[in-house]
This record gives sequence, structure tokens and C-alpha cells, in this order.
Amino acid sequence: MPKMINLMVACAENRVMGRNGRLPWRIPEDSQFFHRQTAGRTIILGRICYQTWPRAREDGRRLIVITSDPSLERDGVRVAHSVPEALEIAEAMPGEVYVNGGERIFEEVLALPRPMRLHLTLVHAEVQGDRCFPEWRHLQWREVHRHDGEDENFRYTFLTLER
Repeated sequence: MPKMINLMVACAENRVMGRNGRLPWRIPEDSQFFHRQTAGRTIILGRICYQTWPRAREDGRRLIVITSDPSLERDGVRVAHSVPEALEIAEAMPGEVYVNGGERIFEEVLALPRPMRLHLTLVHAEVQGDRCFPEWRHLQWREVHRHDGEDENFRYTFLTLER
């Protein structure tokens, strides 16, 4: 039986999740949740996500970077050339598997017919950006957790959905 895939993303109501290689907001509660949730896990992510996440190799994370650049491989970082290859590597590693983006990788993983959990921070705003999370609302999700939060700039909801 394949492992459950965990997708971890924050996006706005209009699905924007990135702008110029960065998050289009600063929400400390979301950042803390993200780092706690991914610590010690196997993480699948694209090259841009890897290169723009300074703490990626910290906290015992085992990284699988989807890229054609083999020079990124080092201690704690494996390179895969595709989502299927990354999942094959992840299946052989201990613990849960998390997918942290980017846009194309999320799209491919959401299309897979396998069990998955979506850890979604939904930012209740329309923001400008150049990277969007694929439409997820039409898929058959079951809500297993919800927590509302806000800071001086945004209201947001932490959702955990399963299918």
C-alpha cells in the first residue's frame, strides 16, 4: 500500500501562493506551523522551492528535489527528474511524505488516484501573484481539522482535508 501523500500549501482565495519566488504575505503563525509540520519529514519539492527556502535542510528534513540539475544532490538532498521518480524514492524513505510545491508539482500530485491529505492555509484575501495552487475545491475532500486565525494584515483558516 503506498504511503499517504501530504500536500502542504498556503494560498489566497484566488489560489495565489507565490510572487517573484516568495510568499505574497508574511503570516508568522503559518510559518511556524509549516516548519513544525515538516520537521523530520521526507519532503518533495521543486528546484525553485528548494532554492528559495533557506531552512529546507534544517530540522532533520529529508529532501527530494525535482530538477534536471544533478549538482543539487548532497547529504540530505536527493534529486529526482519527475514526480513519479520522486514518489518512488520517498516510498523507500522512513516516515510521512510531504509535497511542498511548486505549482506544476502540486498539479501532478493532485491528479494522482491515491490517498492524500491537504494541509491548506487559506488566506482570506485576493492577492497578486505569479504562482497559483491548482483548483482543489472540486475534488472529494473530507474536512478533518479547521482552525481560524488572524494577524494585523490577514484572516486565514488552517484546514486539513483528506481524500
